[in-house]
Amino acid sequence: MSTTTPTQQHPTYSEAFQSGVREEMKKNENIFILGTDLVERGGHFAQVKGIAQEFGSDRVKDSPISEAAMVAAGLGSAMYGCHPIIDLNFIDFSLGAMDEIINQAAKIRFMFHRPVPVVIRATSGVALGGAHHCNSLESLFAHTAGLSVAVPSRAYDVKGLIKTALQTPDPVIFLMHKKLSGVRGEIGDENTYIPFGSAYSARTGKDAAIITYGYTVVTAQKAAQALAEQGIEVEIIDLRTLYPLDTDTINETVQKFGRVVVADEAPMFGSITAEIAATASEHNFKHLKGPIVRVGGVRAPISANPQMSEAAIPTVAGIVDAVKKVMSY
Repeated sequence: MSTTTPTQQHPTYSEAFQSGVREEMKKNENIFILGTDLVERGGHFAQVKGIAQEFGSDRVKDSPISEAAMVAAGLGSAMYGCHPIIDLNFIDFSLGAMDEIINQAAKIRFMFHRPVPVVIRATSGVALGGAHHCNSLESLFAHTAGLSVAVPSRAYDVKGLIKTALQTPDPVIFLMHKKLSGVRGEIGDENTYIPFGSAYSARTGKDAAIITYGYTVVTAQKAAQALAEQGIEVEIIDLRTLYPLDTDTINETVQKFGRVVVADEAPMFGSITAEIAATASEHNFKHLKGPIVRVGGVRAPISANPQMSEAAIPTVAGIVDAVKKVMSY
């Protein structure tokens, strides 16, 4: 039986975000947060809980439910010296602000030679909530020149990446997975900044590799454990950011193992897995012992039915089968 008291527990994934934001807000008085249900509720996932009470209503503001207005207000303030965090709660709702994100935030530096230091934070990925709350849109943002995309899978990376995002002079899309909100883990101190474009090894192995990000890291770890029981040792690479993408680590991983699985929750057609598999094959073909195998989501709206929603995304069994497939070559 554990003797750890609640006060000794590691922070949650959401609390790690709070910690990083608090530290940067103390350093930079121009950082503020704008979104819905932030002041009293602390956000849908408690990601900014208590920050309004600590920093006041000038720096944490509730907005009317208009994503276009939120992002537009953030852009205007960013162009004149502020560093806003625009909290959309769900990335699905970014579709109501695509002109402001894709046509404005991403292009202002190119067109007008002005930085736009804005963070657009939202939850992403599949959980209970149905088709309007479970989109995985990261490939759309990674495709757009001018945007960086962060996708932390653990508390340590949440804090280190949001601190880096709040030091970055250009727009950052910061995606946190719903199902990770309460997962606990170690976090760095106030000097811990994780550079964008820096993947890390979540598990070491000798036989094959899984390249992934977000919640699929958790699924991959379970699959790796199951494979280890069968004598197959798999390395797991957590990308942490999708743009910039750590192509050096990807290439080194492909060259080292020659047997690679790429996995994420998004539908496979036009996905991040497609980009990684194509470019990694192009640059490392002679090192491959077989084709790179992809595991992804079903190209369909996500059901509110728990069994159907889980069946639409990568499973432990699906990743195990993919690794066995690459091992068969």
